Amino acid sequence: MIKENFFSKYKTLLIILGIILILALYFISRYNAFVTLDQDVNGKWSEVENQYQRQFDLIANLVSVVQSSVKVETNLIKDVTEARSKWQNSKTIFEKDVAGAQMNNGITALINAVATAENYPVLQANKQYVALTDELSGTQNRIAVSRTRYIESIQKYNTAVKRFPANLLAKMYGFSVKDYYKAELSALKTPSLGTGQLP
Repeated sequence: MIKENFFSKYKTLLIILGIILILALYFISRYNAFVTLDQDVNGKWSEVENQYQRQFDLIANLVSVVQSSVKVETNLIKDVTEARSKWQNSKTIFEKDVAGAQMNNGITALINAVATAENYPVLQANKQYVALTDELSGTQNRIAVSRTRYIESIQKYNTAVKRFPANLLAKMYGFSVKDYYKAELSALKTPSLGTGQLP
């Protein structure tokens, strides 16, 4: 009897409190979902950056091996080292990714030039050079995979931020759409090798 009187007396208040509780739980769960997706994007970029860092570290060894075998400063080595410096000094994700792509292209051009140049049998037979080029090729593959995962992560995040009614909460919480990577053609263009000879 007492329970019936309590529930009947406060029925409206209990319904309102139940609705408020459900809404609060929804708001909390959406906020946590946005945070999780945002952190996933950051984590995926970190994977890309780690692979670029690995490539960055290997370039110094590659340049040293090539210069000691070829005994000259080549335009291709200059391109690779300039891209390496740009990557190191980049401030934004976009700048780092563009400079990373330039490092990739410079390395590929250098390796291809050595592979096609018959003047450098000593370099082509150098075990350290071969090991470094294998390491760099593997790193470039890992960069491609990491970048794909990063883009997929951005897609999931952006979908969550744009869907109704979550988009209203995203604005309220300060979560906005993230830009996809848009490659500049000049950054991804493979350097011209001219005659294919290392000058």
